[in-house]
Amino acid sequence: MIHLLITSIFSFTMSTYNMPKLPYANDALEPVISQATINYHYGKHLQTYVNNLNALVPGTPFEGKAIEEIVATAPDGPLFNNAGQVLNHTLYFLQFTPTPKQNEPSGKLASAIARDFGNFENFKNEMTQAASSLFGSGWVWLAMDKDGKLVIVKEANGSNPIRKGMKPLLGFDVWEHAYYLDYQNRRVDHLANLWKIIDWQIVESRM
Repeated sequence: MIHLLITSIFSFTMSTYNMPKLPYANDALEPVISQATINYHYGKHLQTYVNNLNALVPGTPFEGKAIEEIVATAPDGPLFNNAGQVLNHTLYFLQFTPTPKQNEPSGKLASAIARDFGNFENFKNEMTQAASSLFGSGWVWLAMDKDGKLVIVKEANGSNPIRKGMKPLLGFDVWEHAYYLDYQNRRVDHLANLWKIIDWQIVESRM
């Protein structure tokens, strides 16, 4: 269930949502993602979304609800926008590792990618193309639909496939604040380097 998936990685008590704890040091993903970008993207942007969410939830029907329930069911507006970005960034930052044990997925994730995309290289190319061609700000996700099929989903702004009843497995943030300090306008270079730091065991665990 999606509820169990997300509550296992996101911490909240009653209606207080907390920053996810990074499983690596702020400089550990260099040179793919610099310490300056982590300090700015994680330390400032995500913290602002968490603060906003904690200010918006009290007194609403979503008080005390897990964040995935808010993202799945809240109407469009500030509460949904901030909840979506907290969920998105939590999944994003926790999918990376400075010491990947493998360069591509194995096990059931590899089998599903081969079934639905032909092979890993085809999937990688399709995911990169989707992320490089998304206009403006947003996210691109590898997600699993209700039938267990893997699909690539483009989401504008702070939305998430969970809103469509899917499980988000792997997400690329293409808001400029995710890469501008390190790559300026070279989004494609940023995307090419992200593949070097993905923890495929974490991605598979989200299936």
